[in-house]
Amino acid sequence: MEELDQVKEKIARAARRAGRDPQDVTLVAVSKRHDVDAIRPLLDAGHRDFGENRVQEAQEKWPALKAEFPDVRLHMVGQLQSNKAADAAEIFDVIHSLDRNSLLKELAKLDTKPACYIQLDVGEEEQKGGLPLSQLVAFHAKVKDAAIPLAGLMAMPPQGVEASPFFALTAELARRHGIAGLSMGMSGDYEEAIMLGATVVRIGTALFGTRN
Repeated sequence: MEELDQVKEKIARAARRAGRDPQDVTLVAVSKRHDVDAIRPLLDAGHRDFGENRVQEAQEKWPALKAEFPDVRLHMVGQLQSNKAADAAEIFDVIHSLDRNSLLKELAKLDTKPACYIQLDVGEEEQKGGLPLSQLVAFHAKVKDAAIPLAGLMAMPPQGVEASPFFALTAELARRHGIAGLSMGMSGDYEEAIMLGATVVRIGTALFGTRN
């Protein structure tokens, strides 16, 4: 698949420029609002990490695909309502939007807890969700106490401004608190994110094009 090959090459090039192993960067193909026919070419090409932003849409599309491709890892990349935590954990392997106490409490109740990224509100944008930076220390401790597997930190810089300072801030916070994973970078800025330490990039438009 040409689009997949192009994105992988750009990931590899950015990683090498940063002195990193390209294998240390995971590409999550964000397939939200795209149907099974659009997803299958990536699966057939061997890609296995996919992202969705709504529990209901994932429940409709992915059970059959995961049965057919059991090594698929499905990532929740959108905001997650606390009352949907149990449903999300049944279909998603990784959650990128753990950002508040109410959601933490619901995930803590589960017998099997998905790996989670703490989503930070790096741009102080309430509409995007995310944990205020001032609360990271206390929230990180609560995640540990709840025995939720911590995959890392996730950040979405504000649109229309240079993303690199926000990526650098997220990477610094991760280093400061001994957190390894960094989910940051999307179709328009993933190369910069990789240069600044991203271990996961979430790519939709560059792979699937746009869809209303």
